[in-house]
Amino acid sequence: MADKRDYYEVLGLQKGASEDEIKKAYRKMARENHPDLHPDKVEECEEKMKEINEAYAVLSDPEKRQQYDQFGHEGMNGGGFGDFSSYSGDMSDIFNDLFGGIFGGGASFGGGGRSNANAPRRGRDINYGIRISFMEACTGKQHELTISHLENCTACGGSGAEPGTSPQACPDCQGRGQIRVTQQTMLGMMSSTKPCPHCGGKGTIIASPCQKCRGAGRIKTQKRVTINVPAGIDDGQVLRVSGEGDSGINGGPSGNLNVSVSVGKHSLFERKGFDVYCEIPITFAQAVLGDEITVPTIDGNVRFSIPEGTQNGVQHRLRGKGIKYLQQDKRGDQYVKLSIEVPKNLGKKQKDLLKAFDATLSDTNYQKRKGFFDKLKEFLQGGETK
Repeated sequence: MADKRDYYEVLGLQKGASEDEIKKAYRKMARENHPDLHPDKVEECEEKMKEINEAYAVLSDPEKRQQYDQFGHEGMNGGGFGDFSSYSGDMSDIFNDLFGGIFGGGASFGGGGRSNANAPRRGRDINYGIRISFMEACTGKQHELTISHLENCTACGGSGAEPGTSPQACPDCQGRGQIRVTQQTMLGMMSSTKPCPHCGGKGTIIASPCQKCRGAGRIKTQKRVTINVPAGIDDGQVLRVSGEGDSGINGGPSGNLNVSVSVGKHSLFERKGFDVYCEIPITFAQAVLGDEITVPTIDGNVRFSIPEGTQNGVQHRLRGKGIKYLQQDKRGDQYVKLSIEVPKNLGKKQKDLLKAFDATLSDTNYQKRKGFFDKLKEFLQGGETK
């Protein structure tokens, strides 16, 4: 992970670049580094294109980009957003996308494109969302999810052909799925490709389609999947379950299941990062005299001593009583804010007692009040407070 370059650096961008800037930078870098334009540096260019495509795959996707901006390359590794190690190095599809609009169809310089219609292809990722409670996010849980995805047909084994038969290579394109046309252009002889009209670009012809999947090779099924939600997960984060997406084509690997987690609010606690905040109302007497109270935490109740002379809004920290860090053996803290509640609806006797008590106090009992009136006096006498 330490050897990876910053994705913004790879595309020559500043962090915060717009979607349009990312797309333009990607196309520019892809044009400059395409192997077909540098026949003497094919291997070097292919490595650069892998890096360029990996960077673009993350920065062009809002969710992946947000994860990368927050956690860097570690977020790509553990946050559920992509595994680029299986990149094939085949640049023909990218090149066709860049130049196809100019020359019509897929264009390439020199040698022909390297795409193979019958090559193994990875299955599509599927996305689901789950909602869990605040406490479930703190402690972690196993969540059962019913997903709908494509699986290889059990009757034909994914070939699409009726059992006992097999697909045959298309005689028109010899199994490539494309036919090539060469034409003279202002840049010289250019080759363009287009899908084979006979096989529809598949490269194979199925004379006897499988009756169960009707030749598709895959069928839509429902499946129960157990999701391990780790303690410390936060709202909006995504969990990746490898291999639970759609089945691959032509023996390719299955895609992944990406589960977006939504975390509910709590009536007592508020989360900020891995710290927990809780506000507790106390009486005037408790603030003046001190007291021992019960404080709720995500682990259960604890006893807490209020110091004498506690001021309104003061916060106390309970170390290690916050939320567990993901994949780390440490926790955040809990902050307890003490809010003094002024009593209302007092009776005459209560008011008289309070006035009598107040009459016994002096400026020495009110440090902030004494300091304020000293500054006010200096101001009224023409001085300037400092």
